[in-house]
Amino acid sequence: MKREIPFFVPWINEEDKKAVLEALSSRWLTGGPRAKEFEKLIANYLGIKHAVAVNSCTAALHLAMRALNIGPEDEVIVPVFTFAATANAPLFVGAKPVFTDIDEKTFNISPEDIQNKVTKKTKAIIVVHYGGQPCDMKEIMQIANHHNLHVVEDCAHSLGAQYMGQNTGSIGTIGCFSFYPTKIITTLEGGMATTNDEEIAKKIEVLREHGMTRGAFDREKTVTWYYDVVNLGYNYRLNEVQAALGISQLKKINEINKKRIEVAHYYTQKLKEIDGIIPPYEANDRTHVYHLYVIRVVKENRGINRDGLYKKLSKKGIGLSVHYTPLHLLTFYEKTLGYKMGDFPIAEQVSKEVLSLPIYPTITKAQIDYVVKEISKCMK
Repeated sequence: MKREIPFFVPWINEEDKKAVLEALSSRWLTGGPRAKEFEKLIANYLGIKHAVAVNSCTAALHLAMRALNIGPEDEVIVPVFTFAATANAPLFVGAKPVFTDIDEKTFNISPEDIQNKVTKKTKAIIVVHYGGQPCDMKEIMQIANHHNLHVVEDCAHSLGAQYMGQNTGSIGTIGCFSFYPTKIITTLEGGMATTNDEEIAKKIEVLREHGMTRGAFDREKTVTWYYDVVNLGYNYRLNEVQAALGISQLKKINEINKKRIEVAHYYTQKLKEIDGIIPPYEANDRTHVYHLYVIRVVKENRGINRDGLYKKLSKKGIGLSVHYTPLHLLTFYEKTLGYKMGDFPIAEQVSKEVLSLPIYPTITKAQIDYVVKEISKCMK
């Protein structure tokens, strides 16, 4: 029997809806008190000094490059196995993203290959905590410190994940978070930049609001209208409705991640018995919060590869995705940066085998059982 199991369902409850309606009744609809409260709550949750709300993780990554004074002639090391926004951030400021291969188990950036890619032009490393599992931050920070490089954490997948007891987004120079609908918590669209460096935080605050020294909300609290424009900035604000939803969502962050982890472990328990399927690997010294649940489909003698399994499961009403095609194989980066097939063998092999299964806090065991049953049938 065919059932419909979507790849993802946002968990929006009545408290979330109430918070949004209250924000809509406020005189401040953007750049107001709720955005500031959301920033404080995120900073407290992560145990970091500063959080700056923006309208996407892409904006946070872009502003991270600007705040670190990265520009033309500079190089930024980036994992090849990630979403386009990670590599676009250096390009936005005229810098060159230098792609790096991944660890075969975690699919995170390879510290060994980072070391191979450092040059005199390297100014920063962007790491991506793939799927919700932190990178090998001890080794990466050692490399960065040795070469005097900044580390920017792309935490789009990893709100609440910890490496050796420390939250992602609080380890490198700057953390960048996403609150897109499929992410751990959502503000519809939205993001956050986090840092312990006050100067960097202030620069990001100015850049997100047209390069102005004082926004409308801050100007109203004083008796002067005056402001200055001190830098080339952008309109990257998070509005009050989004912030209200984020505040409400953050209240259940621990429950959200607990449910995601429980779902992932239930999947793994069921899938590990199926030949040709490799469940996600979990390293011992970190918390995997499972923004994604990614299996590997190893053909061997099973007679079906990842693409074949994708087609068969899709016909059974199961929502799926693939994270990711290595960036160097996508047309824009191939033409712009000059990479070719064979440059990143681990990412290339992994990308042929990975399949992202449905995972969200409200998915039921019956739905998971159906997904596993159909995978088992296909693999036989």
